[in-house]
Amino acid sequence: MTTPPDTLATAELLVPVLYDDLRRLARSARWRVSAGSTLQTTALVHEAYLRLQRSEGFADRQHFMRSAAIAMRQILVNLAREAVADKRGGGVPELALHDAPEIPGPSAESLLEVADALERLGRFSARLAQVVECRFFGGYNDEETAAALNLTDRTVRRDWEKARAWLLRELGGQAEAAEDAPA
Repeated sequence: MTTPPDTLATAELLVPVLYDDLRRLARSARWRVSAGSTLQTTALVHEAYLRLQRSEGFADRQHFMRSAAIAMRQILVNLAREAVADKRGGGVPELALHDAPEIPGPSAESLLEVADALERLGRFSARLAQVVECRFFGGYNDEETAAALNLTDRTVRRDWEKARAWLLRELGGQAEAAEDAPA
């Protein structure tokens, strides 16, 4: 969906049209950070919609979906911050046995560590941070990320590798992570 350059589509117009895509994006974002029962997919879409309403408008579908992915990331990070700040339970949400995930995902603390590292990466290289937002939080593949950021697939793959190595080093990963910060 594209709009003429002089007109910007608003969240109010785009959400009904792209609602199914937003739900897929929210489901993916929740799964990646193991939001579990803390915030349901529909609630995440609606929270993102409230944030997107404050925007001036969106140039096209990719601009809107990327903005939605960023809004969802911010919502999930804020939720993780609240969970960590909660002294009862040490930030670990109560979980019924039948709701337990098969593979444990990142804790609220590790999500905050990733968010802080991503902020530092953004100060160093905004493009690398955008690639991580699209790939990790948005669930985009190389082609979708390239389209969203107006880059080539090859550039996205290189940036993704650089950003992963940098984040691995920042988060205390293995020594085989890149020795120097990405250029």
